[in-house]
Amino acid sequence: MANGQWFPQDWPERIRALADGTLTPVVPKRAATVMLLKDTTAGPVVHMLRRRASMAFAGGAYAYPGGGVDPRDDDHRIRWAGPTRAWWAERLGVDEAQAQAIVCAAVRETYEEAGVLLAGPAPDSVVGDTTGEDWEADRQALVARDVSFAGFLERRGLVLRSDLLGAWTRWITPEFEPRRYDTWFFVAALPEGQRTRNASTEADRTVWIGPAEAAASYDKGELLMMPPTIATLRQLTPYGTAGEALEAAPARDLTPVLARARLDGDEIVLSWPGHDEFTKHIPTGGAPA
Repeated sequence: MANGQWFPQDWPERIRALADGTLTPVVPKRAATVMLLKDTTAGPVVHMLRRRASMAFAGGAYAYPGGGVDPRDDDHRIRWAGPTRAWWAERLGVDEAQAQAIVCAAVRETYEEAGVLLAGPAPDSVVGDTTGEDWEADRQALVARDVSFAGFLERRGLVLRSDLLGAWTRWITPEFEPRRYDTWFFVAALPEGQRTRNASTEADRTVWIGPAEAAASYDKGELLMMPPTIATLRQLTPYGTAGEALEAAPARDLTPVLARARLDGDEIVLSWPGHDEFTKHIPTGGAPA
């Protein structure tokens, strides 16, 4: 492997099945993930977690906190700070109810997997330390889906700080994958007074790492990543602070990135539009090149 690109062994077979019409694509589920940044003297670093090797999907790969949207957060009106739901709906390309649920998913997953909560008792505040026993009980209830995120915010009297998020990019899992997600990627800065921890049962390691350093480790084959992860890391490298990245987010193109697979003679060509580095040439009877 020349780099750290994650490539499932069953992809060639599934791609061939899609090409010959024997595989019906599953409908992707809505999801959100957050590139959590903090400033250091050497520049911004991003919080990443390594998925356990035992995970069926992308085991051993480095990723950001993220996960699926909870439909219960679609239409439960919550206290909201920052751009309106209508603004977010236009930005994300969905209706207002879905926009709220997607933003809720981004904030919830950051809390569930990193212990960081982008919410506060007032529109201009954020909570402090969230490591107490009562906070942990609430986090566990969210993980178990015993309570919706909207319900959690309401009970705690908290305002969701949508202004602390910036929508960065959108990727849709390839049509030949058995598990598919329509994922919105966000950027956010670590709130003052909060700290990250490995709160995810799906991860065995977490790191704060500079985007350029992480990308270099991927290029050397030292860090395993999926295409959206390394692509977004490269996109973060020009920014000197977390604030600069957040300021750049509103102008980012959110046209979904979806892999394409086509037959070309005796090989399958797998590509991601706009991301030539991920192109794979797969012999009809062999491994990717």
